[in-house]
Amino acid sequence: MAGGGRRRRRLHLSRIYSYTCGKSSFQEDHSNIGGPGFSRVVYCNEPDSPAAERRNYAGNYVRSTKYTVASFFPKSLFEQFRRVANFYFLVTGMLSLTDFSPYGAVSALLPLALVITVTMVKDGIEDWHRKQQDIEVNNRKVKVHDGDGIFRRDEWRNLRVGDVVRVEKDEFFPADLLLLSSSYEDSICYVETMNLDGETNLKVKQGLDATSSLLNEDSDFKEFRGVVRCEDPNVNLYMFVGSLELGEERFPLSIQQILLRDSKLRNTEYVYGAVVFTGHDTKVIQNSTDPPSKRSRIERKMDKIIYLMFGLIVLMSFVGSIIFGVETRQDKLKNGRTERWYLKPDDATIFFDPERAPVAAIYHFFTAVMLYGYFIPISLYVSIEMVKVLQSVFINRDIHMYYEETDKPAQARTSNLNEELGMVDTILSDKTGTLTCNSMEFIKCSIAGTAYGRGITEVERAMAVRSGGSPLVDEDLDVVVDKSGPKVKGFNFEDERVMNGNWVKQPQAAVLQKFFRLLAVCHTAIPETDEETGNVSYEAESPDEAAFVVAARELGFEFFNRTQNEISFRELDLVTGENVERVYKLLNVLEFNSSRKRMSVIVRDDYGKLLLLSKGADNVMFERLAKNGRQFEAKTQEHVNQYADAGLRTLILAYREVDENEYIGFNKNFNEAKSSVNEDREALIDEITDKMERDLILLGATAVEDKLQNGVPECIDKLAQAGIKIWVLTGDKMETAINIGFASSLLRQEMKQIIINLETPHIKSLEKSGIKDEIELASRESVVKQIEEGRALLAASGASSEAFALIIDGKSLTYALEDEIKKTFLDLATGCASVICCRSSPKQKALVTRLVKSGTGKTTLAIGDGANDVGMLQEADIGVGISGVEGMQAVMSSDIAIAQFRYLERLLLVHGHWCYSRISSMICYFFYKNITFGVTVFLYEAYTSFSAQPAYNDWFLSLFNVFFSSLPVIALGVFDQDVSARFCYKEGVQNILFSWKRIIGWMFNGFISALAIFFLCKESLKHQLFDPNGKTAGWEVLGGTMYTCIVWVVNLQMALSISYFTWIQHIVIWGSIALWYIFLMIYGAMSPSFSTDAYMVFLEALAPAPSYWLTTLFVMIFALIPYFIYKSVQMRFFPVYHQMIQWIRYEGHSNDPEFVEMVRQRSIRPTTVGYTARRAASVRREDRFYDQFHNDLVAF
Repeated sequence: MAGGGRRRRRLHLSRIYSYTCGKSSFQEDHSNIGGPGFSRVVYCNEPDSPAAERRNYAGNYVRSTKYTVASFFPKSLFEQFRRVANFYFLVTGMLSLTDFSPYGAVSALLPLALVITVTMVKDGIEDWHRKQQDIEVNNRKVKVHDGDGIFRRDEWRNLRVGDVVRVEKDEFFPADLLLLSSSYEDSICYVETMNLDGETNLKVKQGLDATSSLLNEDSDFKEFRGVVRCEDPNVNLYMFVGSLELGEERFPLSIQQILLRDSKLRNTEYVYGAVVFTGHDTKVIQNSTDPPSKRSRIERKMDKIIYLMFGLIVLMSFVGSIIFGVETRQDKLKNGRTERWYLKPDDATIFFDPERAPVAAIYHFFTAVMLYGYFIPISLYVSIEMVKVLQSVFINRDIHMYYEETDKPAQARTSNLNEELGMVDTILSDKTGTLTCNSMEFIKCSIAGTAYGRGITEVERAMAVRSGGSPLVDEDLDVVVDKSGPKVKGFNFEDERVMNGNWVKQPQAAVLQKFFRLLAVCHTAIPETDEETGNVSYEAESPDEAAFVVAARELGFEFFNRTQNEISFRELDLVTGENVERVYKLLNVLEFNSSRKRMSVIVRDDYGKLLLLSKGADNVMFERLAKNGRQFEAKTQEHVNQYADAGLRTLILAYREVDENEYIGFNKNFNEAKSSVNEDREALIDEITDKMERDLILLGATAVEDKLQNGVPECIDKLAQAGIKIWVLTGDKMETAINIGFASSLLRQEMKQIIINLETPHIKSLEKSGIKDEIELASRESVVKQIEEGRALLAASGASSEAFALIIDGKSLTYALEDEIKKTFLDLATGCASVICCRSSPKQKALVTRLVKSGTGKTTLAIGDGANDVGMLQEADIGVGISGVEGMQAVMSSDIAIAQFRYLERLLLVHGHWCYSRISSMICYFFYKNITFGVTVFLYEAYTSFSAQPAYNDWFLSLFNVFFSSLPVIALGVFDQDVSARFCYKEGVQNILFSWKRIIGWMFNGFISALAIFFLCKESLKHQLFDPNGKTAGWEVLGGTMYTCIVWVVNLQMALSISYFTWIQHIVIWGSIALWYIFLMIYGAMSPSFSTDAYMVFLEALAPAPSYWLTTLFVMIFALIPYFIYKSVQMRFFPVYHQMIQWIRYEGHSNDPEFVEMVRQRSIRPTTVGYTARRAASVRREDRFYDQFHNDLVAF
């Protein structure tokens, strides 16, 4: 579309503005450009020039796959054989090619190859899906300048650094681009960054005037040349340092001129951009780091079990080799032949040779290690992986964790940690957006020392319940509060004194006017006017900011238009009493960040007066007030404290008039700082703005409510009853966090609060002196002292039921997390029922999580919704992201994503319990069946004087784990339910189902079963004729009978262990048994050279013999009786919780709520958190009151 840029849209249509208001100069030092970290040179519109080609920058092809065609086999095989069991089977497989092998090489290597192949196919399919996504992205098309002012469509993968591209509305940016011009005259464009940071609000970018004035349409690029010198590729999404050279002139570049790959162009017809970073050099790819590798505790414990089995195999092999060596040495010639003549020692080079017994014993050791390898289940890892994938599918498709309002289901982003969900001991939770909705409503404000707003918050209701009243409810005022809920999103304010223009009648009307004007002007929101209705809506950077602009509109100060340099709003004129339009010239925006904790704008009003309007946190704003600006400070501070008590988020609003000369100096310094090209740029800007934001005049404070999410108190209560501890880590003020704690039932009235902070007079006086070393020393000593006092309180309470809550602020936390103090702090924290860390930075959240995880040695789960929670989520054993309104960064860094906090109850107590129970039972059963099988192999070898004679045919040995016993255990891992969802409970906190006691118990059960199978089979076939022809049972008959008994016993044991039968379980259990007989007939019918000793063994030897069937029946009964007796006694007299529920179901009491509750109360942990604990404490108080009343009455 040549000439497509001719019809450039006028600025007044854009309704957008630049955050970097004011033009900048370029007078700063350029020393960083060209130095380390700033060496990139881009030749715009000259990608083929020799200078550009010498740079050899990365192409724009992006690969997210784990493997390539060339690396798939070596890399995948390396991944498989990193697992200790697979490596063991590889070694034994290699040994099977030697003379040491007691079985054929094919039968040893084929099952290993099958298991490895299945896992590699799974990995390959997963990587192929990633490959398909890569192909789709790399084959997208964009218009690229092809010379002579002509743009043609080309694929993203072909882009090179320096190419000029034209991106059109609703298209993604194919690389990191330098914005040259757009369809707007001032080179402004809308950008949606959801794929980068998850934020749905639109950002505004602006190109340089120097390029915007030159490049208006396609043909203008025919002669365009420029050189960009900038920083090297890095991960910082919010900073860019560089310069653009056009001829002899140089212009500063910032992130404002950079369009990042995977962002989308919105509300702009087109933009032109020069490619700066391509492919893996782009900032979004630089940020795509792999999450930390996490393994569940069960998987790590499983490795220990395998090491234990290795040790057992080596020990058995060592003992067997010694016995074999001794017997071989004693095997002397008698009457011309050896006692063990049947072993044919004369044919052996070393084996069985009495003259070389020590060497024979060493040879036997290697053979035994191979033979006893069947103690380790070869299909364990691949079976668990398959089960976990299917469990993840059930989590993803659970309708009870689907949030219809945002169309978001639960998403298990990794299947490695399914069972870990059932073992969580401590939850570390963010507050805003996690416990609360992060959907702000303007509900109260304080202006000129007067409190406005009649609404009652959820926290106030909780406060009224616990204290009998609320300080913010004025009973003397005859006020009708609208209980129907907010009519306007973000606005839940009711007060007839200021609504409907009544604010003009207030004594401080001029202050109220300035307050509401500040709300309408001091922000970065973008207005959108509905052309049909004329209603104005807003795109804001945060829910708080949207609530302020909506509140200003609803109170009569409607912000309706913004351009690059102007803000327009309507207000009620105090003099005329009519609505008037006012236009303020926007000179500078001093943006909000987490360290400044405030944002300001500098504007010139319609009377020509320069004003600085500011809003920010109370702890930074009050200290910036002028001496003559503190008229309402005391009352405002009182109201702010009350708002914090009510769980509200507060901001202080202030302003000042700015002198013209002062502004000229500030603007010069501010623009120079913004244009600087060095690492200290942000610090320099903060220093300059800090000087400007002083001597402010206080107007008042805002209070917005961030409501608790639905179901939060109930969820916390259930989690507490399951024995899970909950910590809250928040950046909010202590008062706000405490009151949210009360509303969510984390705190209750009877709890003793241990508060650790640095608000002591001594610390404050030192802070005024400014001596840093003295402040640090005194602060550290104060924190240590408060921690020790808290521990003394805990120790004094002893075994009483007294509950404590620990509340600590960010400053104190800095010292509490130091190496010398953190263990003491953790001891105090773990002794408390609730822990709340206030004013916590993202780094502190991560450090606290690390401390709890490493210090307690138990499973931790972190849950959050914002970018500031990413470190915490990655540090915890399990990271759960809330897909809320703060974007998707937390979700992208999480292991599991859910839409609401309340879904955590079902995730942990239902899916977590089931996955933990299933995986635990599955692993225990795997080792049970392999010990049963392996011990019979060992006993038979011992029976044959440790002659390395296998009890079974080679293929019997190889296929046991793969075909005849693996499917039932997979079905158990996927479908079994020890209790139904409504009764699920946490047994994983104590790790009851995968304790060493239970593991050893299952192993012992396998040992007992093996003893019964071997000795009953051996003795029943020993002294009798096996068939009518007078033949006795040979080793192939004994082996076939024992193998049949093992297949029956291990599958029937599975049937006894299953709690919840489905038709799938029936098919796989009985099908596995049937498959053994089918295999035996088909394999036995093959050529003797292939089937060897199994040739016709079933049809001609086993099946016609009644003793075979009788032996199988009796062995099954005797092998399973010990387990049946133990289980019956244990369930009847020593049941754990899930067995109690099974009895309820068996006896038909499932629908008797009183009986179910009685059983449930026996199982739940005594709690000090949640509304159940609050209710119990209330009952105890009433009992004490009535006891005292009764005693007084008796005494009277």
